[in-house]
Amino acid sequence: MSDAPPSPPAAGPSEEEIDALDAHWRAANYLAVGQIYLMDNPLLTRPLTPEDIKPRLLGHWGTSPGLNLVYTHVNRLIRARGTHALCVWGPGHGGPAVLAGSWLEGSYSETYPDVSRDAEGMRLLFKQFSYPGGVPSHVAPETPGSIHEGGELGYSLGHAYGAALDHPDLLVTCVIGDGEAETGPLAGSWHANKFLDPVHDGAVLPVLHLNGYKIANPTVLARLPQAELDDLLRGYGHEPLYVEGDDPRTVHREMALAMDRAVDRIEEIQAAARTGGETDRPRWPMIVLRTPKGWTGPAEVDGLPVEGTWRAHQVPLPGVRDNPAHLRQLEAWLRSYRPGELFDPEGRPTPQVLDCVPEGTARLGASPYANGGLLLRDLPIPGLDGFAVQVERPGTTLREPTRVLGGLLEAVMAATVDRRDFRVVGPDETASNRLDALYEASGKAWQARTLPTDEHLSRDGRVMEVLSEHLCQGWLEGYLLTGRHGLFSCYEAFAHIVDSMVNQHIKWLRTSRRLTWRRPIASLNYLLTSHVWRQDHNGFSHQDPGFVDHILNKSPEVVRVYLPPDANTLLSVADHALRSRDYVNVIVAGKQPGFDWLTLDQARVHCARGAGVWEWAGTEDGTREPDVVLACAGDVPTLETLAAAGLLRRHLPELAVRVVNVVDMARLMPQSEHPHGMPDSEYDALFTRDRPVIFAYHGYPWLIHRLAYRRTGHGELHVRGYKEEGTTTTPFDMVVRNDLDRYRLVMDVIDRVPGLGVRAVAVRQEMDDVRTRHHAWIREHGTDLPEVANWVWEG
Repeated sequence: MSDAPPSPPAAGPSEEEIDALDAHWRAANYLAVGQIYLMDNPLLTRPLTPEDIKPRLLGHWGTSPGLNLVYTHVNRLIRARGTHALCVWGPGHGGPAVLAGSWLEGSYSETYPDVSRDAEGMRLLFKQFSYPGGVPSHVAPETPGSIHEGGELGYSLGHAYGAALDHPDLLVTCVIGDGEAETGPLAGSWHANKFLDPVHDGAVLPVLHLNGYKIANPTVLARLPQAELDDLLRGYGHEPLYVEGDDPRTVHREMALAMDRAVDRIEEIQAAARTGGETDRPRWPMIVLRTPKGWTGPAEVDGLPVEGTWRAHQVPLPGVRDNPAHLRQLEAWLRSYRPGELFDPEGRPTPQVLDCVPEGTARLGASPYANGGLLLRDLPIPGLDGFAVQVERPGTTLREPTRVLGGLLEAVMAATVDRRDFRVVGPDETASNRLDALYEASGKAWQARTLPTDEHLSRDGRVMEVLSEHLCQGWLEGYLLTGRHGLFSCYEAFAHIVDSMVNQHIKWLRTSRRLTWRRPIASLNYLLTSHVWRQDHNGFSHQDPGFVDHILNKSPEVVRVYLPPDANTLLSVADHALRSRDYVNVIVAGKQPGFDWLTLDQARVHCARGAGVWEWAGTEDGTREPDVVLACAGDVPTLETLAAAGLLRRHLPELAVRVVNVVDMARLMPQSEHPHGMPDSEYDALFTRDRPVIFAYHGYPWLIHRLAYRRTGHGELHVRGYKEEGTTTTPFDMVVRNDLDRYRLVMDVIDRVPGLGVRAVAVRQEMDDVRTRHHAWIREHGTDLPEVANWVWEG
């Protein structure tokens, strides 16, 4: 790691400049307090009355003065140095601060013209905050300049680094609250600086805001001795700069100096790498900002200390409407900012307040980096014909589907080598998941020490691997939200680690879709492989297909789940997902050798339908309805269903069997519940209204029942899937243990087709006997039965 000597001291701001910075900061603080409390009388042109106060007080004051300070000083940087900047607000619950900053700079009024930059607009700004029909209290999609909601803590630094990747001219300032700094995802995110390329990427300037308290408790980092905190941050690879105090002028001076020194150091690092060929990992600067919680707010309320304590966290004066003393205290608090100096009689900010504010798209609230769809370009995806596998007859050749997909991804990575707007992330599983063709086009991002035994590490790599699903998710979300494309490859069972993160992203997309000024961004694409049915070697801990259940609970206009059964359908689904906008696409596909069922042309048609009959696999003759429908979703369930269809063809040739494969899980839902849902008439034509449906499903069986419970034939729907029966065993034993195997499916057909049980008792007994023989065979030989291991489609 490079430990270059510090830069020469930057010249401090003049007294006049400090006056202007303080005016902007006081104005932002005034607006933040007004949003929490007021719905009328915004300029205090008369004494406050209870009627001026909102009936329900919501919001977070404690963090707002610190966020306002950062907003003010980032403005100064942009204005003075022409910096391209984006801010990620970790304490996003401090929404009043970011709304105040965007209103002062005018970007809020440009986005929402009714909230004008004058007294009436200020009144609306105040009233709408955390008010029915208004805006949320957090830094939400509705907030200009935001890419990070901040309601759920832990993800700000990951998002910031994702935003900086492949944006070489961008400075991302990330405010990290000291409560957020206690979370596991944030702790892991400190290591992101080991992946940041000073040549091709921008820079992240973390601002660790130590105001000392969470909701009701002190924070860990704020109570560490200074030397221990310094050791910790230096151990993470940073060069900390400290700003501390409660005197505004002193803090303004020290903050301006720290920001200048930090940016000077960043520019030195980038110049050394870009023009000087420096390859040692740098020690990036960061700022530790220590100011009181609820700074400039009430020192005491009802005889109890507030400023600088946990009591300042949310609403310091809770009883303003009913308590005259609190009302007088609120008015004194608001007047302490001297609003008459900050706003003219019409409520417009004075020139001194706007002295540090940049113009146009340089403003934080107008930055195109925070509205990534403005920067997004279509991904150059080549035609699929050059990657598709040849299928002469279904079910006779084997391919590793994700390895086939890897060829397509490698081509996309190569086609974006100059654009640098496509990345693949994953927790140390790219090669394991058979996507290692990517290394032909890009190495793995890495800035730390390398050894001769290392492979594919590259300072400018766009494949990113770190053993933290949280950090992978944060990187990719930040990357997508700032106008780029990507894919997250993960073992299926461990996608659950980011359940909560994807919740927040889905909510963000859903809200953004309702905002006309938010441009669509590239979809968040998951490839879940190493899935439940082929984790026979790792055992029960690695066997969980429930991520799709979690996703399908979410906003229907945003979520999509695909289970392609073979290599060509995986190519078709991936092509669609990579081209799509504003979705979360979950693709579940195996990496182990699996049968090729469909040609590319057939795969395209089948994937476009989302669900359809495989005529070649059934025994219908078209003269009558089928006696039974064998349905399947997922690669292993498809194999078992086709094997069951073959057994029925051999043992019960008179039975009319229809085979239906489902790729798009949302097709099972009613059209009224999901945009991809089938009308009842189409569903009934496919699955029939009254014939037994034996459905072999990749995941938990009750999901299929939940998706289809309103359908006419739901009473005849019988689902087999994973039921938490797992261990270290053979691949086929996994399906046997969960009653998803071909023999069990044949037995289900015999049990469910009316009148068949008596006629086919011998067939049923034979199927049961094979299952018994299977159990003995694997314990003796450690492998699956030869008729299973060597099976091919003979239809």
